[in-house]
Amino acid sequence: MLIKKIVLAAAMLVPAAAFGESAVQLDHAGTDIHNDASLQRGARNFVNYCLGCHSAQYVRWNRVAADLGIGEAELEQYLMFTGGKPFDTMHSAMPRAQAIEWFGVAPPDLSLIARSRGVDYLYTFLRSYYADPSRPTGVNNLVLPNAAMPHVLAGLQGVRTARLELVTHEGQTTPHIVGLGEGSPGTLSAAEYDELVRDTVNFLDYIGEPVKAKRQSMGIWVTLFLLVFWLFTYLLKKEYWKDIH
Repeated sequence: MLIKKIVLAAAMLVPAAAFGESAVQLDHAGTDIHNDASLQRGARNFVNYCLGCHSAQYVRWNRVAADLGIGEAELEQYLMFTGGKPFDTMHSAMPRAQAIEWFGVAPPDLSLIARSRGVDYLYTFLRSYYADPSRPTGVNNLVLPNAAMPHVLAGLQGVRTARLELVTHEGQTTPHIVGLGEGSPGTLSAAEYDELVRDTVNFLDYIGEPVKAKRQSMGIWVTLFLLVFWLFTYLLKKEYWKDIH
């Protein structure tokens, strides 16, 4: 069951008809799990724009609150819109059957998506939607062509257009997407939208391994201890062997 759940998490954004991904160059996300302010904004974004369809069933609300410096009252007032208790895990309010009816596939749990796909992938994906009238949702994605997931952040980013270039291969000329251009505007500027996506991906990175920041911090002290211990060991060895050489 655990392996099955991990596979589902890795398939977060699978297309409805195929599993193929494009060879788009991924942008650097620039996330920082040590930035509590970014994580708090990311938690807000996740609850407002992701939790309606997706869940994070391996993460408890009170663990998030403790790690991010959020009081229990603020947690229940500003984040726990789906109800429940602070010790509950972060489950979506959307029934599975309804999600399958709407999207053709059940939105996967996002607890491990950042560890599975990587933060650069998620950051680039959420910034790579473009208008495509041929798709049921009216949009497509450069990173994951024919993705079943709609552009839930279209109101913030707007909907960009694809820049096409004619490519001739074996005597047949076909249009090829070479980038994205300006389309209908959203409520955020490009820089503001990038920051919102970065904060959201940062939060996804955090919930993939909540102890990561503490583990990295402890690792620095362990490394320093080992260096000091090595120094004393080396000096002790020199002292033992000084009369032999």
